[in-house]
Amino acid sequence: MKVLIIKLGALGDVIISTAIVKQIMEHHTNDDVCLLTTPPFSELFLNFKNLHVFAFEREGICNKIKTILWIRKYKFDRLYDLQSNDRTGFFSALSGIPYRAGNHPRYPYNKHPNSSYTGECHSFERLNQIIESAGIQPAKALPYLPVPDEVTNNIRRWLQKHGLKKDKFVLLHAGSSPKHLNKRWPHFEELALRLSKTLDVIWLGGKDDVALNKRLSKSVGINSTNAFNILDLVALGKNAKFAITNDSAPMHILSCSQIPVLGLFGPTYPRRTHALGQFHNVISANKDIAENDRTFVPADISKISLDMVLHKLAEQKLI
Repeated sequence: MKVLIIKLGALGDVIISTAIVKQIMEHHTNDDVCLLTTPPFSELFLNFKNLHVFAFEREGICNKIKTILWIRKYKFDRLYDLQSNDRTGFFSALSGIPYRAGNHPRYPYNKHPNSSYTGECHSFERLNQIIESAGIQPAKALPYLPVPDEVTNNIRRWLQKHGLKKDKFVLLHAGSSPKHLNKRWPHFEELALRLSKTLDVIWLGGKDDVALNKRLSKSVGINSTNAFNILDLVALGKNAKFAITNDSAPMHILSCSQIPVLGLFGPTYPRRTHALGQFHNVISANKDIAENDRTFVPADISKISLDMVLHKLAEQKLI
C-alpha cells in the first residue's frame, strides 16, 4: 500500500504533528509511507526511518500544479491530510486517492471526525481525532524529532567549549516575532539573575531577538542568538535542566527534548497552543484559563510576576 501524509506548516504545528506522523508510520509498518511538506520543514523529517520526504513550495499556481501532478503520478492508496486547509483540500480533491482522511466532515474527506473543528481544543487532540476516524490508535502527547549523532556531537563540543555541564544550565527564550511584542514577558532579566546563582544561563533566539539578547546577556548568561538550528536546539535541550520561554517556536522545539518547558502566556490561549505534553508547565497571565477559546480573554503578560515563575519552578522541584 502507498500512503501519503500531508503537513505543510507552520513550525509549531509541524512539531506537534510529529507524534501523529510517527503513529501513522507505526500503523503502516509494512507500507510505503511518504510525507509531503514544504522546504523549510523537510529537514525535520529526514531522520524518520523509512519515511520518504518530498517538499514543494507553497506559493504560485505552477507549484500547485506540480504538486498535484506529483501526487497523481504516485497513485497513492491512502491520504492523511494533517493540514486540511483550502490548499490541501484542493490537493486532496484532485489527488485521485480513494481513501482520504482529513479534518473536516465534508468533501473531499471520506474519513474524518464527526463534528467541525472551531479551535475548541489543542491541535494535537484534533489530529488524533483524524487518525482515529481512520482506525488508527491515538498517539501519545510526546513530540518526536530524532537527532542524528553528528548534531549530538556538535552540541557536545559546543558545551565543552563554553564549560557547560549536563543539567547545570537553563535555556531562556525572551523574544518573539516583532509582530507580537505583546508575547514578551518583561521580567526575564530578573529571572536570569536569580537562576544564575545555581545554574548557567543560555539565551536563545533568532534574527528577531538579536538586540534583546545582546542587552540581556550583558547582565548575565551566554548569548547564543542564531547559533542553533532546530535539530541543534533539540540536542541542546536534552542537556539542559529546563527551559523557560514565551509562547514561541522555541517552546515547541524544546518540547522535543523531553525536558520541562515552562511556557509564559498572556495574549494567547494556552489550552490550544501549549507545547505538546507540557500543559502542566503553563504559566498564564489569566487567573483562570478558560475552558474554550470562545470565552478566553487575552491578558497582559506582565501580570505574570517573577514570584509566580519561581513558585512554579519550586513546585516542579526544578530549583
